[in-house]
Amino acid sequence: MVLARVVGSVVSTIKEPRLEGIKFLLLEKIDVNTLKGKNDFVVAMDAVGAGEDEIVFYVGGSSSRQTETTSGKPSDATIIAIVDSFDNRGKVIYSKSGSHNGSQREVNR
Repeated sequence: MVLARVVGSVVSTIKEPRLEGIKFLLLEKIDVNTLKGKNDFVVAMDAVGAGEDEIVFYVGGSSSRQTETTSGKPSDATIIAIVDSFDNRGKVIYSKSGSHNGSQREVNR
């Protein structure tokens, strides 16, 4: 699984019929210590209803075809979770709510 930020969407009106109704999002991989983008992008199918600027987990390869949304579909990247928070070596790096245990944490973007 890879952490990334949703930075946009991708629209395609002409596509393989099995992809009808699936939302495609543009993701930018992030540095897990600074939350800054790595200028490394991927288009992923959205299996969880993610929105712009959210941090998500995505999977690639055959794992991307193992969700209810993507089973049997031609996929190479799928968003499988929206991240609420994560820490690194006991330090809170990201909290979607902006707070952790009563203390405020500014999220770098």
